Amino acid sequence: MPDLHHWLAFFAAAAILAIIPGPGMLYVLARSMGGGISSGLRSTAGTAVGGLVHVVSAMIGLSAVLVASATAFEVVRLAGAAYLLWLGIQTLRQARKPFAVGGSQQSDHAFGQGIVTEALNPKTALFFLTFLPQFVQPHRGPVAAQVFVLGVLSITLNAIPDVTVTVLAGRMQRLLHRSPRWWTRQRIGSGILLLVLGTASAATSSSP
Repeated sequence: MPDLHHWLAFFAAAAILAIIPGPGMLYVLARSMGGGISSGLRSTAGTAVGGLVHVVSAMIGLSAVLVASATAFEVVRLAGAAYLLWLGIQTLRQARKPFAVGGSQQSDHAFGQGIVTEALNPKTALFFLTFLPQFVQPHRGPVAAQVFVLGVLSITLNAIPDVTVTVLAGRMQRLLHRSPRWWTRQRIGSGILLLVLGTASAATSSSP
């Protein structure tokens, strides 16, 4: 395992990156506003599992293949963008449904949708492939084991601000739910946010 100096450097860098709002945090925010705290927590857990897919991929070298192939990178990127757009459209379609129906459905599927959303994000693969090796020390143990441990810690640190956002957004969602008009508006806002995320992902440069 890395020495103390590398551990401290890793925690400092990973913590700073974790609190910077990114697509993952905005995705969790949208789901929390749309389905409440339960949906947000399930989404957070799903994105964590999706991130773990990339960590394992980095361990066995699949991420390197993805990043090295411009075609593979482009296909995965566009698939992820299309999925976010689909979620946005579905959220807008359900905007006028009662909370008991729309919110429950979102919670039921939020975990699986979170996994797919993060697993189809090639930028996450690129992040783990370029960030984690900076703190790996080959002479202090198996590289794969170090990558896995650092990756899991990075995912955990990323989940902390996501949970915070979930709780805050979930409480706001409960307040908005007291007014049917505001409930509809915030659901529409959640759908629009997902559409913006999908559009931004699709418009991102395809170059890894």
